[in-house]
Amino acid sequence: MDIRIDDLQGAAIAALLQVHLDAMHQHSPPESVHALDLEALRDPSITFWTAWDGDALMGCGALKTHSATHAELKSMRTAAGHERKGVARALLRHMEAEARARGMQHISLETGTNAPFFPAHRLYESEGFVECGPFADYQLDPWSRFMTKALT
Repeated sequence: MDIRIDDLQGAAIAALLQVHLDAMHQHSPPESVHALDLEALRDPSITFWTAWDGDALMGCGALKTHSATHAELKSMRTAAGHERKGVARALLRHMEAEARARGMQHISLETGTNAPFFPAHRLYESEGFVECGPFADYQLDPWSRFMTKALT
């Protein structure tokens, strides 16, 4: 698996991100969808990675910097056909290592609360993430689950 920074220009990543956005809207009310579209992911505060097997896109994830000590995971998605191959875990560990290298003290995330998000909950819990309250601009929402991990 080759994990690399992506410039968000390719057709494969545009398609995977559209699948991601469509799924978020399928499983959460519009006001509770916090997934970013392609243009929002180009913000300078965000570094975006993709995982590849040759020329096959396996998944993606992003790290959004909120401050010198706090980053957020965004846009974690495994491509169809690559589930249960360790793609999400590899991306998560890669981004965590990058956050540590940047001197971040903690990394947080927002995810959904209903059944389609349970596999993500298990992944994050198994990697040491714990429940927390809303952070950054998030508000309490029954459709959102907030988690964080100390990196120090």
